[in-house]
Amino acid sequence: MYDIITVGSSTIDAFARVESELIKIKTIHHEEDLIAYPCGSKILIKELEFFTGGGGTNTAVAFSRLGLKTGYVGKLGSGTNSDMILQTLKKDKVDFLGLKSKKEHAGYSVILDSLEGDRTILAYKGANNELSFKEINLKKLKTKWFYFSSMVDKSFSTLESLAVFAEDKNIKIAFNPSNYLAEKGQLYLKDLLSKTYLLVLNKEEAMLLAGNLDMTELIRRLESFGPKIVIVTDGKDGAYTIKDNKLYHVIPFGTKPVETTGAGDAFASTFLAGMIMKKDIDTCLKMACTNSESVISNTGAKTGLLPYKKLLLKMKERPPKVKSTKLNGDNRR
Repeated sequence: MYDIITVGSSTIDAFARVESELIKIKTIHHEEDLIAYPCGSKILIKELEFFTGGGGTNTAVAFSRLGLKTGYVGKLGSGTNSDMILQTLKKDKVDFLGLKSKKEHAGYSVILDSLEGDRTILAYKGANNELSFKEINLKKLKTKWFYFSSMVDKSFSTLESLAVFAEDKNIKIAFNPSNYLAEKGQLYLKDLLSKTYLLVLNKEEAMLLAGNLDMTELIRRLESFGPKIVIVTDGKDGAYTIKDNKLYHVIPFGTKPVETTGAGDAFASTFLAGMIMKKDIDTCLKMACTNSESVISNTGAKTGLLPYKKLLLKMKERPPKVKSTKLNGDNRR
């Protein structure tokens, strides 16, 4: 029996360090940062590093390092990139419960950094989009929790089928959708959201699903779609959730980011790990924030993921703050 099985993407991430410009566009209703490069020119890469990534394997490694028995379901391609992904999983004691395709290639991402430490990702999904429900060995899926990261095309239908399977087997579901799933809207995701126990998403994704609301209304609106617990992350401003009619806000200690890829995966998986360990809400939020800050202190989505004892030590040395605000009766769900 697994503590958790993650279902999601696996990639090779190529981190390209290049000189770029940061352009800010601001209107009355909107503000956006854009990374810019000169058109028609050749740009030298100052540094190029390769790591494994993808929401499915990032979270699987996070859970395993925190001491949970973990499996991973996904679809890999043929070739050395897929071999590198499998080696990473094996090294971190994650059981591979998915399959390899002879036709498709492994997922691949090119990650471009910006002047302010944020990044833009060019993502090729490859085999990640081709996971079929009928290909999965359901007998291996003996677990207490599923963690679903974002998947599209055929693989999204597989998530929906796995959610039905989970409901039948009393398996709880955590779900972390991406921007490109959130922008499809609540109706597109309604069957999956209705079966989700824990929903974790960033503020932009939350607003795509629920509208431009203040944080309390935003979380309440997302809860109305089905999830029992909703976490909304907000970058350097931390994250928010509601429990027992209190709005909780975890504030990071304050770490200058080296690279932010994988921060959301670290937060979501570590919060859930805390839940599985039966920690209180304050501790879950502090654990999640600490592991996320460790990830952004390194290059690579898995590099900074902490083992449980090191996480507790770092949390004690650089503690995040958790504030709670009692909500009015009108804010009750």
